[in-house]
Amino acid sequence: MSAHAKRKRSLVGVELVRLLVREGDRVFTTDRARELAPLVGLNDAYVCEALHHLRRNGWIVSLRRGLYALASTVPGGISVHEFEVAMALTTPAAISHWSAMHYHGVTEQVPRTVFVLTTTERSVPRMRAGGMTLRQGEYLAGDTMYRFVRVKPDRLFGTEYMWAHDARVVITDLERTLLDGLSRPRLCGDFAEVLHAFEAAADRVDVKRITEYAIRLGTSTAKRLGWVLAYCGCTSPEVGLLEELPTQGYRTLDPTGPRAGRCNARWMVQENLPGSGG
Repeated sequence: MSAHAKRKRSLVGVELVRLLVREGDRVFTTDRARELAPLVGLNDAYVCEALHHLRRNGWIVSLRRGLYALASTVPGGISVHEFEVAMALTTPAAISHWSAMHYHGVTEQVPRTVFVLTTTERSVPRMRAGGMTLRQGEYLAGDTMYRFVRVKPDRLFGTEYMWAHDARVVITDLERTLLDGLSRPRLCGDFAEVLHAFEAAADRVDVKRITEYAIRLGTSTAKRLGWVLAYCGCTSPEVGLLEELPTQGYRTLDPTGPRAGRCNARWMVQENLPGSGG
């Protein structure tokens, strides 16, 4: 191919990027590129080649096979929010855990990883073999690390559409976010950070809703919630409902901590927090 032909094809590729910007396709698939290609005079047979050169020259970023995002340096474009990328990497998906805590303003810490709740019935992207060691469920897209947390389909609830800049995305609501912290505190910093989040959200939490959610998630989560609500001074009738839930044996308050500390007979939890006594 002559240098002139290569340059012409490269210019057509840039025109494709400009069209994607105008169409608002900040995250797009190869099929979408093929759909728009004729509008800029790009032959379908050269779409993949054009995408390859656009990626190599920094116009687009590869997220996974067949999925791309416009680079933040594209003129006239708006930077793609990492939550928007998460929605494209798998479906169903909801921003969750530490990322959701930060979104709801109940933690001052900014997580380096974007946490995404999805279901066990859906596949999540996997990294190709390389020099990077990743935890299970982690995926690097561009410069952002994503952590996919898979749950059974009947446990994907308590989500709502919200805005992250100008991207409309699905995020776990405040109540579900706090409960996920009780179940898997390490995905929210640690248990102390989760407890701080409950205190920060005390005047915003819908106690009836969070109680209903907790019962759906299981007795262990419900008993931990009861302890935390009592700790925060909540006197709603739902606290008594949680106390009356039947259970067998003590659960650790922090599920990631050792079996140590005082056993609280009211909530049937072992207070295994630092400084809680033994």
